[in-house]
Amino acid sequence: MKLFECQGCGQIVYFENTRCERCGRSLGYLPEDETLTALEPQGGELWQPLGRQVANYRYCANSAHNACNWLVPDGGDAFCLACKLNRTIPNLADPERADRWRQLELGKRRLVYSLLRLGLPVRPKSEDPAGGLAFEFLDASGQPNGQIPTTGHKDGVVTIDAAEADPAEREQRRSSMREPLRTIAGHFRHEIGHYYWEMFRNDQWLADFRALFGDETRDYGQALQAHYQNGPPPNWRDQFVSAYASSHPWEDWAETWAHYLHIVDTMETAYAFGVQPKDWPVAAAELGSDPYDVQDFDSLIEAWLPLTYAVNSLNRSMGQPDLYPFVLSKTAVDKLRFVHDSVRRNSSA
Repeated sequence: MKLFECQGCGQIVYFENTRCERCGRSLGYLPEDETLTALEPQGGELWQPLGRQVANYRYCANSAHNACNWLVPDGGDAFCLACKLNRTIPNLADPERADRWRQLELGKRRLVYSLLRLGLPVRPKSEDPAGGLAFEFLDASGQPNGQIPTTGHKDGVVTIDAAEADPAEREQRRSSMREPLRTIAGHFRHEIGHYYWEMFRNDQWLADFRALFGDETRDYGQALQAHYQNGPPPNWRDQFVSAYASSHPWEDWAETWAHYLHIVDTMETAYAFGVQPKDWPVAAAELGSDPYDVQDFDSLIEAWLPLTYAVNSLNRSMGQPDLYPFVLSKTAVDKLRFVHDSVRRNSSA
């Protein structure tokens, strides 16, 4: 994520901020400009970006629930692009459910930020029923017999169990499922990978995919059942980014895709703060300041690895587990390169 600056006073502000703590100006995110802007009131609910004579804007309708700070043109849609992706949300009359939903919305907006930065198509299913994207945030109270919803993807619909927004619940699941990293961002990044797998698929791409990830036509249900019963193969680290990736080629792709988004977003944050690990390779400097625009994957991964050593060491100094608890094998790096190349071929950026 970028660092943003209040145009009114120069204070550093962050993606989710709605108010500058130094000068008190209201802030809003302009997705078309990829910037968080200070705002000048125009009366009523209308605003203009500070110092710019442009059309008036309003906050997305979900700002009424303190769930969104994105701006929409006055006279246009009530909801921003990120919020138009919603198909089902929790019951907001329940304060606890409403708070969980806000956490999920922040994770989703960060995801949409990344997808737009990569130049990937993001179309609401309400506007493109066949090929669009929708999110359903569900909890057990709305399911038959109180059944726990399954986080997953099907036909462009990403379902997220809203309980994942509860840190205690998420940690319990992380521990019981023996996952080194389980986060809201990780769920969004993984599930959206399934969506883009379907979008990227064509005969040549699929042949290249199978050569690297394996045959995705093998029975998915049986593969997952075997994974949960027997666990990953002993040598899974030689070929996969995570243990779960070894369960089926579809999950291998989604886990690798999520790792790719981890990399470019974290690299952007590191550059924004001027973080440069000791003996950072020349390739890192050659990336410039925007990892989202990098064409050469090798330079990206060459810069990423020493950064992971640095952030893991920082966490250990604070008595915390490794921030990035993964080791990337050569095969895993080749799969990440395939994701990178797939993104670049389908990017409009």
